[in-house]
Parts: sequence; C-alpha cells; structure tokens
Amino acid sequence: MATLTVREARMRRHRRVRKTVVGTAERPRLAVFRSNSGIEAQLIDDQAAKTLAAASSLHMKKTFKGNKTAQAAEVGKTLAAASSLHLKRSFKGNKTAQAAEVGKTLADAAKKAGIESVVFDRGGYLYHGRVKALADAAREGGLKF
Repeated sequence: MATLTVREARMRRHRRVRKTVVGTAERPRLAVFRSNSGIEAQLIDDQAAKTLAAASSLHMKKTFKGNKTAQAAEVGKTLAAASSLHLKRSFKGNKTAQAAEVGKTLADAAKKAGIESVVFDRGGYLYHGRVKALADAAREGGLKF
C-alpha cells in the first residue's frame, strides 16, 4: 500500500468528517481552510448549497488603489516614504493572531445574517494552533458550537 501525501491524508480525514457534519439554514457549517499564508472560514448551508457568510485573512488585507502619491496621502506619509511602506496589512500579528481576527470577523458577519449556532468543520486539520484560535475567537464573538 502506498503512503499518502499530507494533502491526501487531510482530504481523507475531511471526507470522513463530512459524512456526518451537515450545515442547515438554522445551523450552518463553519468550514475552515488553512494554507501556508492565510486562513479562510465560511458559513455554509449545505441543503441550499449557499455560503451565508465568509471571512478570510487575505480579504482583510488592505488594498490601496492609485499611484504611490495617492497611497502616501492616504496613510499620511511623504512620497519618498511611500515606496518603503508595507501597505498590504490592515492588522498585525502572527498567523495565529490573524486567524483569531478572521474568527471575530466571521462572528460579526454571522450576527448580521441572524446566525447564532453553527456546526464546526475543521476541514481535516488538527484542532490546534490557527484552527483552534479561529474557533475560540468565533465563540468569543457570540457563535455557539
């Protein structure tokens, strides 16, 4: 028997969990995807095949439009200083802190959509580190699971 790659093993675990974890309109599935550079979470109604709310560390990064002069003016810096700015991040911290921020953002979006209770789908990842930070922040934001 051939050994599985890390991705294949995660997908096998994910399929096994998805047999029992199903999201509904009243209690959607909180699905987590973790990559090396970011983390994403969605609230999914599996019965209607719709995403009700979503948050991502990649979407939380600021994007500045226009040239360097407009970017510099937006952050109150001179044009010379604008070239050395790291303008992408809207929040600071390591990836675990960013995951917690995504959890808070998702909880806020869920409240606006009228969702209080969810089922957690860790996506085949260990409930540890960034996945745990996201789940804990979502709980602090008012989601029940």
